[in-house]
Amino acid sequence: MQNKEVYDELVAKFEKMYGAKPEIVAYAPGRIEVLGNHTDYNEGYVFSAAIDKGTFFAVSATADDTCELTAGDFMETAKFTTSTVKPATEMTWQNYVTGTFNWLFDGNPASAKHGWKGMFLGNIPLGAGLSSSAALEMCTVLALSKLYGIEKDKTAMAKIGQKAEHTFAGCPCGLLDQASSMYGKEGALVKSDFRYNTFETVEMGPKVAFMMVKSNAKHALVDGAYASRRQACEDAAKHFAGVLRKKVTHLRDVTMAEWVLYRSGLAETTAKRAVHPIGEDERVLQGAALLEKGDLAGFGALMYDSHESSRNWFENSCEELDTIVDTAKAIPEVYGARLSGGGFGGSCCLLVDPSAADKIAAQITKEYKAKYGDEPVCSLIKPSEGAHFV
Repeated sequence: MQNKEVYDELVAKFEKMYGAKPEIVAYAPGRIEVLGNHTDYNEGYVFSAAIDKGTFFAVSATADDTCELTAGDFMETAKFTTSTVKPATEMTWQNYVTGTFNWLFDGNPASAKHGWKGMFLGNIPLGAGLSSSAALEMCTVLALSKLYGIEKDKTAMAKIGQKAEHTFAGCPCGLLDQASSMYGKEGALVKSDFRYNTFETVEMGPKVAFMMVKSNAKHALVDGAYASRRQACEDAAKHFAGVLRKKVTHLRDVTMAEWVLYRSGLAETTAKRAVHPIGEDERVLQGAALLEKGDLAGFGALMYDSHESSRNWFENSCEELDTIVDTAKAIPEVYGARLSGGGFGGSCCLLVDPSAADKIAAQITKEYKAKYGDEPVCSLIKPSEGAHFV
């Protein structure tokens, strides 16, 4: 079992608190974004992977309508009933779980036949861009659906977690994080198509891994920057809908050749923003073909191209992330590197030969520390199994 020490600690704490082992334990992993940046809201394609760190959720039924939820790391407990589920302003960590419970019952958790007592514990580093919140939502929805005998497919469960994030946690995320956690597979990437919300796995083979390098870059105004990028993509899609002789609803419908030929009339900044998701969609589709042939070097080159597009066109990189990627380029055992997630700080994702992990981490740490005076956090990650029962 992966992360068995976390599972053992959770079950021991649950038993000590409630006097019996939990009826159900579910596990869900975090995720990394590998290729396809800011494409989800443009109805495009993304490559991601479930990681080898995650969160366990243990639960048992109660005899009445009372519910108890405990955060297993700092043993803080929230108490409520099935009819008093609402977004919390204190102990806000509970919102990922209570929101998921709420939407599992279509916004009417009072209709649940009984309450529950639950506890969660995980080992995903917080703030590293590895989506600990989606992991918590996915192990919650898996465990509670089994507890109540509710049948849902993986995509429906992912959408429940996304809705919890929107309405209870107040984060307007796409579906990438939840879907990656649900559909992950050992040694494979998850290829997502956000026009149709379809998800498939593409094998990578056992000889590669990823390294997440967490910068210490803290950037202000990220929310405003994200919103302005999204608005530019929508404005560009409207422009192309007016000039191309075909149906265009999102940038997914525009090719790079069409961008070159028909960008005239777009404000320069809007044109620059638009080229990034258009190029990313094409890179994901190219990447799928390269992986089928086992061409890891070719796939890695696309990751470097992706970062250059972020740096030059979308301008959602920063000096620290650029330093990590530029350092990675000089290390032969790194096949590719790019920023991961929204950008403006956070982490880089590197495609690496796992046998050289220590060498890679040491080199990147040395260069980064020389420039910024502090050390990045380097974590080796292997694509792993998605959410499941334990």
